[in-house]
Amino acid sequence: MSQTARKGPLSARLRQRNNIRPVAWVLRHMQVCLSTAGELWRNPFGTFMTAAVIGVALALPNGLYILFENVQRVSHGWDTSTQVSLFLKAHVSDGRALRMAEELRTRPELDTVQLITRAQALEEFRQLSGFGEVLETFREENPLPAVLVLYPNLERASAVALQHMVEELREHPEVEIAQFNLQWLRRLQAIMEILQQGAIVLGALLILGVVLILANTIRLSIENQRDEIEVAKLFGATNAFIRRPFLYRGLWYGLLGAGLAWALIAGAFGLLRAPVRELAQLYYQDFLLITLSARATLALLGTGAILGVLGSWIAVAKHLHRFEPFHGARSTVLTTRSMEPKG
Repeated sequence: MSQTARKGPLSARLRQRNNIRPVAWVLRHMQVCLSTAGELWRNPFGTFMTAAVIGVALALPNGLYILFENVQRVSHGWDTSTQVSLFLKAHVSDGRALRMAEELRTRPELDTVQLITRAQALEEFRQLSGFGEVLETFREENPLPAVLVLYPNLERASAVALQHMVEELREHPEVEIAQFNLQWLRRLQAIMEILQQGAIVLGALLILGVVLILANTIRLSIENQRDEIEVAKLFGATNAFIRRPFLYRGLWYGLLGAGLAWALIAGAFGLLRAPVRELAQLYYQDFLLITLSARATLALLGTGAILGVLGSWIAVAKHLHRFEPFHGARSTVLTTRSMEPKG
């Protein structure tokens, strides 16, 4: 038989073996994944307690993040409604107020300028106050001034530039009062930024706590299975073979904790939805709380899974190297042989 004929069946068997290895590797991982899930299912109380601690730790930073998102939505609506109100003096006519509006429209800091004439101001006040019959006496002599409502362009003008503009308009001889309602909003945003940075620090500390909790839980599991690990190593089990179940156990803990975190966040914002809706209706606004989106939910589950595997890896890497039964077995054999009688 030629050398080529001998190589043919051998190479075919090698290719078949190489094709089987990935399938066996996947089946082995699936087996370990399902077996570790069964182990956790058979110990529901301990599993739930560990997952609950992880869930609370993950729910706090994520809940604060969603809360800040809702506050930013509200403040963005306030930011777009920011305006400067110029109440002109009583002797300023509507014609002069119209010319002032045209002059102000040329300023780059402003987006639009709205003129409320004296007659429009009186009509609006009559409708809102409910004193229509009493205000009929003021049709001949209107005591209300004209008002210029300035809507700033916040993309082109900073808060400092707008404040300088308001100070300049207050010195105008035909302006009685200039109201600027942006300063309190900037203060609110500064406070929210400080709280957001604090939430980031708190989230980092809680994530570290999750890793430490998982590492300690897996360490206890390793100690409980110490004899099994030593026997497996005596039979030639590799570190990867022994490490695999603990990594999947940490994965399941992380996923369960992330699922409980999602449930806590959804429940908390579900309880707040009705009171927030009633409060928004009192301010004539239609505002709905946002909760975890599909992308945020996947990110939460992925974070829990990654933290679970990371905590497990730290625990296994720190404690697995202590279980080396070969040295102990070899020393026992040598001691036994040395004690045997010679001759």
